[in-house]
Amino acid sequence: MKIKTVENFNFENQTALVRVDFNVPVNKFQEIIDDTRIQYSIPTIQKILSEKGKIVLISHFGRPKGKPSKIFSLKFLANFLSKKLKINVSFFEDCIGETAIKKVRELKNSEILLLENLRFYKEEEEEDINFAYELSKLGDIYVNDAFGVVHRFHTSITLLPKFFENKKCIGFLMKKEIQYLNQFLYGKGKRPITILLGGAKISSKIKIIENLINLADFILIGGGMSFPFIKIKGGKIGNSIIEKDQIIEKTLKKIYSKYKNKINIIHLPYDVVIADSFKNESNTKIVPIHSIPNGWMGLDIGPISIKNFCKIIEKSKTILWNGPLGVFEFANFSLGTKSIARTIANVTERGAFSLVGGGDSIASLKMENCDKKISYLSTGGGAMLASLKNKILPGINAII
Repeated sequence: MKIKTVENFNFENQTALVRVDFNVPVNKFQEIIDDTRIQYSIPTIQKILSEKGKIVLISHFGRPKGKPSKIFSLKFLANFLSKKLKINVSFFEDCIGETAIKKVRELKNSEILLLENLRFYKEEEEEDINFAYELSKLGDIYVNDAFGVVHRFHTSITLLPKFFENKKCIGFLMKKEIQYLNQFLYGKGKRPITILLGGAKISSKIKIIENLINLADFILIGGGMSFPFIKIKGGKIGNSIIEKDQIIEKTLKKIYSKYKNKINIIHLPYDVVIADSFKNESNTKIVPIHSIPNGWMGLDIGPISIKNFCKIIEKSKTILWNGPLGVFEFANFSLGTKSIARTIANVTERGAFSLVGGGDSIASLKMENCDKKISYLSTGGGAMLASLKNKILPGINAII
């Protein structure tokens, strides 16, 4: 794709309207729990500042549903960014309007203005052309560095770039995300290539399996995603949580039929840790995954499955992981996910390339202090999944 990046522009005396994704997790004291998205956006910001450009940062935060709210204000980020960047970051309590435009015009070279939450306006999530026009008044060059929302048809992602003609581009964060995902999509990774998919829902990942089955050497499937596979093969899954969708069943059967010669690359768990209720303190057993009794549910992969999955990962040279292997937030059902996290980290240290996306997968890596050992942590779980379905994402399409 011919897509411009910040490297194609000199920002001297220009105002860069930078769409970032600062929708970071915070605790009840509004202290940031994980600042990965902010850290990854800093190179783009520094490039613009070094060229004596002016920066206007726009982002969403949480789900305020179109109404201003102190809880969802971005004001707390101004001090945090000031410390990170070691320069003053000013804040204005709106993101459009005459006063906002005045604040932007008052900016001097190498200064930054952070504007209020885009989602305080319902128009942000409604692809509203008038809202896009108002936002377009705030900059000379549009920069999208918000990979976490680039799959969404939101005003600041898809409509706003239209007002900038040839003066629009992506930032370094977006460039990295695209480059690393392309390693999987276009077979640039060293073999063996292993794709590990977990989580509760198969609906969001079934197209990925179809798209990558001819590319991957191994596709490992765990978590709630595995139960539809077991069910269509005639196994008993007890009370395990499963998406009840006839389309999913038909699609899985089609995959088994269409890719008969490739189906052996799909590896499902052999055994599973089951529980008699959905809580950490429930009674547990380890049983074959195709023989879960009624009244019991699978909440983690079992020891044989852990050993088998880790064995495959250990011989892999390129690894992509999205989604936990069990209910890892419950300590008694976290062993599978944690074991996978440690193994991917160890293999990466030995020279493999690893790309991990999705909040739960990254959280499990952090729990095991393995996050710094991964080649790249994707900042957008949903956007990552959409990319792997071989779609040009709306926000990227808007820049081309």
